[in-house]
Amino acid sequence: MQNATIKVALIGNPNVGKTSVFNQLTGLNQQVGNYPGITVEKKQGICKLSETIKAKIIDLPGTYSLNASSIDENVVIELLLNKKDEDFPDVAIVVTEVENLKRNLLLFTQIKDLEIPTILVINMADRMQLKGIELDIPALEKELNTKIALVSSRKKTGINELKSLIINYNSLSTEPCLNASIIDPEYFDNLRRAFPNQLLYKLWLVITQDVNFLNLERNEIKNSFTKSHSDLKRLQQKETIKRYQFINDTLKIGQKVDKTKATNLRAKLDRILTHKIYGYLIFFGILMLIFQSIFDWSTIPMDFIDETFTSLSTYTKNNIPAGEFTNLLSEGIIPGISGIVIFIPQIAFLFLFISVLEESGYMSRVVFLMDKIMSKFGLSGKSIVPLISGTACAIPAIMGARNIENWKERLITILVTPFTTCSARLPVYSILISLIIPEERVFGFLSLQGLTLMLLYLLGFGMAIVSAMLLNYFLKLNCKSYFVIEMPSYKVPMFKNVALNVIEKTKSFVAGAGKIILALSVILWFLGSHGPSSNFKNAEKIVIQEMTKNKEELSTEAIDNKTNSYKLENSYIGIMGKTIEPVIKPLGYDWKIGIAVVSSFAAREVFVGTLATIYNVGNHGEEEVTIRKRMAAEVHPVTGEKIFNFASGVSLLLFYAFAMQCMSTIAIVKKETNSWKWPLIQFVFMSGFAYLTALIAYQILK
Repeated sequence: MQNATIKVALIGNPNVGKTSVFNQLTGLNQQVGNYPGITVEKKQGICKLSETIKAKIIDLPGTYSLNASSIDENVVIELLLNKKDEDFPDVAIVVTEVENLKRNLLLFTQIKDLEIPTILVINMADRMQLKGIELDIPALEKELNTKIALVSSRKKTGINELKSLIINYNSLSTEPCLNASIIDPEYFDNLRRAFPNQLLYKLWLVITQDVNFLNLERNEIKNSFTKSHSDLKRLQQKETIKRYQFINDTLKIGQKVDKTKATNLRAKLDRILTHKIYGYLIFFGILMLIFQSIFDWSTIPMDFIDETFTSLSTYTKNNIPAGEFTNLLSEGIIPGISGIVIFIPQIAFLFLFISVLEESGYMSRVVFLMDKIMSKFGLSGKSIVPLISGTACAIPAIMGARNIENWKERLITILVTPFTTCSARLPVYSILISLIIPEERVFGFLSLQGLTLMLLYLLGFGMAIVSAMLLNYFLKLNCKSYFVIEMPSYKVPMFKNVALNVIEKTKSFVAGAGKIILALSVILWFLGSHGPSSNFKNAEKIVIQEMTKNKEELSTEAIDNKTNSYKLENSYIGIMGKTIEPVIKPLGYDWKIGIAVVSSFAAREVFVGTLATIYNVGNHGEEEVTIRKRMAAEVHPVTGEKIFNFASGVSLLLFYAFAMQCMSTIAIVKKETNSWKWPLIQFVFMSGFAYLTALIAYQILK
């Protein structure tokens, strides 16, 4: 097996520590994408097993069984049935956790029926003594016809043994654990005779699941062995019962549990964290801590990044020969990139807190708490997961609504999820809040800026609820689905898992936004540095004539500043801005902000990068001035008032809180609803509501 690559499928129930095992095997050798033809996240990585052998680890979506109830669970079945798939595994690793072996082994027995070499990983072995659990590994291996790796991701034990088992996967037994066909012998005998060259359990999955199967036509199998839906469900239930009977018998032989050693800590914590009063107070306390920290902890690195990019822009302008390329670098590319890089600390801190909450098991309690509220407003209990995950990004959150079986409940969830504040809004919120909200503290420790940020998050979430209630009324939703969520054990978050998640999410955010910002920065620089009329070309002459007429002092600095400002107003971007200014002026915005608002329809975070580019194009001075200082110093040319004052700042914050400003979100809504109708309705309503709210706020506060 010289220079071989073994394909490994990592499979398991949710909350069994599958991600921890994946991270231990692959480290930083990971990449994230989507499964072909389907926008379900795909994680894969490379694991070096020996000097000549490596493994390609494919981390499949979590699933409780091969009886799929959602699109992402279906991905698991599609891969395991299709030997022609490039990722079809040489060996499957089924990850279980020591406290829930009985439930986890159902999936394991089903995969064994597919006659794929299968390794059983029993994770969280470090909790065995605490929970009074003893395992007879040789006995379990004999009963389950497999090899077992006892792993503790936290203690980093068992991984080398797992790697050794992967290398020797050819020696694994492919014999099933039990004969599932005994649930209806006559039916399965006929099925076997009709398709003698096909694996019996694969045929059964084709009949019961919405999956494709090799070269056989699915309808050919279903038409020949048709059964009513109720009969198929009855047989599936019989199959599940048979499997659990086998699992119970196996665990009687290979597992002992001393219940006197079980701790009541989890029950005590649940009573507090899910309490109908204390639970919400604790949750809001944690939110307050998160938003305080986002501002307090990120100030130093953000200031450093801002000043570094400003110095780099000035250095480039002063030390590279003057010309179009130098101007492009110093006024377009560098300021544009700085407009997103500066917010990496805040984005990283946001993902850090989200990762810690998920790793600890607390996020499931939050979902349980919020379900009590959401269900009163016409949302499915399962809608809570997309709404909460929408704080990271609306796109995967909307895809997460696929788990909602009822179409109308799913549609409502898709339409209201963009109201929740995603991480792309954070750069906009952050810089605007820093401009209009003073750095003061309430009660000596609560930052006003942090409280404002928290209020904006709650405002978005509240609007999602109100919109859901209105949609529920107009769509006449009168059916109810039931919400079931597993409460995982509490765990101390693993540093490696949290770090990898923060790095992966931040990198993905920056890479995705960076491409858009870089392209727009170049375009905006060109539009701001060139103009169609003679006014642009003869700007200096016109400015000198105007200054002479007004008897102004003709100093070099004054002429340069007025010339740069005049050229910007008569450039392509200035003409565009002046054209849309009448529409946005009632909101308190000038034409420069208008350009930033329009360009941010590509992605919300582009707002800051656009202003950074425009202000740099309009200023050719040699002084080092950061984007924050430029925005703070920007004044109205006639009135002399600050452009970013309290009234216009609040107006902008409310506009971005409610506006549908992300082309990618519109695209994913179209894909998920299979129609342009709903994303267009969503876009018009959200943008119109945002405009109206921003208008009212500015007119009241100005």
